[in-house]
Amino acid sequence: MLVAVAPVLVVVVLLEFHGFLERIELRSGVQFTDPLLVRIPPHDLSLPIFALLGMALVAGVVRAAFEPRRLLAGLLAYAAMVCMRALVMYLLPLDPPAGLVLLKDPFVELFGQQRTLTRDLFFSGHTATLTVLTLSAPAGRVRLALAVATLLVAAGVLVHHAHYTVDVVAAPFFAYCCHRLAVTFVDIAAPAVTASSAAR
Repeated sequence: MLVAVAPVLVVVVLLEFHGFLERIELRSGVQFTDPLLVRIPPHDLSLPIFALLGMALVAGVVRAAFEPRRLLAGLLAYAAMVCMRALVMYLLPLDPPAGLVLLKDPFVELFGQQRTLTRDLFFSGHTATLTVLTLSAPAGRVRLALAVATLLVAAGVLVHHAHYTVDVVAAPFFAYCCHRLAVTFVDIAAPAVTASSAAR
């Protein structure tokens, strides 16, 4: 039952999150000087970032699909992480860093989204998503590749000046907490789901 509900939950959360992001874009926030970003010249890395993100998503989901508990925990962790992002963005309104190069998302633009988001800052969704994927994969080459992809994308959004350093550094912590909560929930609520225990 939970295996069927989890994908629906993710879709519902993402639809609600889309509307939330539209409202966040209309709100002004705080801009501060980032001591690391002032030393990094901004560059447009949109295509490499989203190519890497897309390949990592496919690899991570396909690998997790062989172990239902991992896939279930990963989906629930992702939904929890998106909800957590909404909460902390609401509580901590930020304006984008100086020197921002717009990070254009080809997947979002494909579906007709005209506005390029600039205030979905703390914490980095790209970094957190890839961290959840990495934690959801079993130890081995796929997890190592996902970890490397996470580091590269984290570096890329900083070079883009699309996030403050704290946004990127904090993302794995939030992702880890959401994943551990999801694993605990799956262990309690869905003990009958087969395959090895998720992300241990």
